[in-house]
Amino acid sequence: MSTHFPFTAVVGQQDLQLALLLNSVAPNIGGVLVRGEKGTAKSTAVRALSALLPEVAVVPGCRFSCDPASPDPACPDGPHETGAGVSRDARMVELPVGASEDRLVGALDIERALADGVKAFEPGLLADAHRGILYVDEVNLLHDHLVDLLLDAAAMGASYVEREGVSVRHAARFLLVGTMNPEEGELRPQLLDRFGLTVEVAASRETDQRVEVVRRRLAFDDDPAAFAAGWAGEEDALRARIVAARALLPEVRLGDAALRQIAATCAAFEVDGMRADIVMARTATALAAWAGRTDVLAEDVRQAALLALPHRRRRNPFDAPGLDEDKLDDTLEQNGGEDEDPDPDGPGGGGRPPRGDGPDTPQGPEGESGDAPAPSVPEQGREQGQGQPSGGGEQQPVRATEPFRTKMLSVPGLGEGAAGRRSRARTEHGRTTGARRPQGALTKLHLAATVQAAAPHQRARGRSGRGLVVRRDDLRQATREGREGNLVLFVVDASGSMAARQRMAAVKGAVLSLLLDAYQRRDKVGLVTFRGRDAEVALPPTSSVDAAAARMEQLPTGGRTPVAAGLLKAHEVLRVERLRDPSRRPLLVVVTDGRATGGPDPVALAARAARLHEAEGVASVVVDCESGPVRLGLAGSLARDLGGSAVTLDELRADSIAGLVKDVQGTNRRAA
Repeated sequence: MSTHFPFTAVVGQQDLQLALLLNSVAPNIGGVLVRGEKGTAKSTAVRALSALLPEVAVVPGCRFSCDPASPDPACPDGPHETGAGVSRDARMVELPVGASEDRLVGALDIERALADGVKAFEPGLLADAHRGILYVDEVNLLHDHLVDLLLDAAAMGASYVEREGVSVRHAARFLLVGTMNPEEGELRPQLLDRFGLTVEVAASRETDQRVEVVRRRLAFDDDPAAFAAGWAGEEDALRARIVAARALLPEVRLGDAALRQIAATCAAFEVDGMRADIVMARTATALAAWAGRTDVLAEDVRQAALLALPHRRRRNPFDAPGLDEDKLDDTLEQNGGEDEDPDPDGPGGGGRPPRGDGPDTPQGPEGESGDAPAPSVPEQGREQGQGQPSGGGEQQPVRATEPFRTKMLSVPGLGEGAAGRRSRARTEHGRTTGARRPQGALTKLHLAATVQAAAPHQRARGRSGRGLVVRRDDLRQATREGREGNLVLFVVDASGSMAARQRMAAVKGAVLSLLLDAYQRRDKVGLVTFRGRDAEVALPPTSSVDAAAARMEQLPTGGRTPVAAGLLKAHEVLRVERLRDPSRRPLLVVVTDGRATGGPDPVALAARAARLHEAEGVASVVVDCESGPVRLGLAGSLARDLGGSAVTLDELRADSIAGLVKDVQGTNRRAA
């Protein structure tokens, strides 16, 4: 049996520890989303928490961990009689990023269900996690439909499996913990809202604290058992405190004053819906129980807001999560509440796990607060330089215009890439378009095709009753059509011809609008820029759309216009990405006025580079940034060389009447 790093030995992550402990006291808070850079003890703390949870009593032989004191009357392994059970440790179940829907919710034996009418059900990870912890590392990389399923189960406390009229329901109450690195992409705001609490973690910049982290880690790696034994007293004390807080929780009183502060805070920060109010109320109550009190104080409301509201204020991927603490304090003060300030060294220390030498507390280096600095946010309001229409000097970055809703740009044909919302593709979810023999495990039964395959053989199989005799060879998998996410590679002209202040601001606004659209459609994005003599990969293909937005905001302009260099660099990026992810189809978006300059015959050189993409069937669109009374139409010529289409900045808007929505055309014009 492996030994986990002790929870109380984690250094400098007090907010993370507090959020996990509060959910262990009151699982109905709704779980924790831990956001932070790699190497910040996210996974270590979550795995260590499982060792702190009290043992659970279960019905012997029940695959769904029913409580013997109150067994689930709808348990698929039931009915169970009330009585004594057996005790076991609380489980921590990990959901892999590449897990299937059947692995998460369980699977029905369709063959037995059709032939014998038997609900033969194989439980999934949701059943395994019942009354324990379900841990999802890199939750932002999980398929959206799986995130929806597990969040629905966490909210309802039950999992439902429905297949062609056969249904199974079982209890699924667990502590949901997700970790993610924002550099690898964000969760949708709707999914962020479903997590009860969120915590931002970062590595400490304090030398003494970093030394203590390394010292403890090396000691653990040298002798895990001895290191864990040294922290056994603190672990036992914290485990006992969880049990005591759980017992005290039903007695905690949420007074009208605290409830008014909660409602006023949620209204002041303009969070959507009522989930934030409910989560804050549950969190404040759990904080009071954790501190050993039966009354909710203003400090509990404040701490609950800091944990429950930051991720609910995001409106788009370019908004940094966070909360204005001055505004929070003003709101709490204006709406009254408790004036009493308890002793910060007393029980709970304001709801945080206390620090110091007490045996019931997570330890950290003496005198260190453990508060990590907030992640830096790229500066968005740089001074706007007065760019020139052309020239060789570098201009200061200008600020983008307000993003807008763009028209739908999609790749023609039928793909088989990762699930998303842009181009047509064969997917596991979507409308049924046909049937085929299953390749591997059957996941989506096509009932009519299965019956049609089995019907001619009923007499030969000796059918005598009303039931249909079905064999495995008769089963048919439904083929479905949905939408996929693509690789949207932006090739942006940052040359002097684009440097006029108003034009570049509009160009950046258009690219940010397309990035927002890519975020909503679950695409990967990349950014190539060209100016002067060469092109560079400003951002390799990534799921982090906000990283691409930050690069665009900081993009300087000036110099000549090496269009060919930009297209050749894009060709190399797509070649490498095709090897890494061959099923994800690319969409090339070239943002330029088409005025190639520099070197001998730059326009012809750009045309030859464009035809490389045309020869490989890359779907492309040119966003024509040319403005003024005299237009050369060079962007349109470039689009024809790419085998794609051209749209102006005005036509890119979804509410524009200048053109119709249409697929981006590739030279191969694959049939839909």
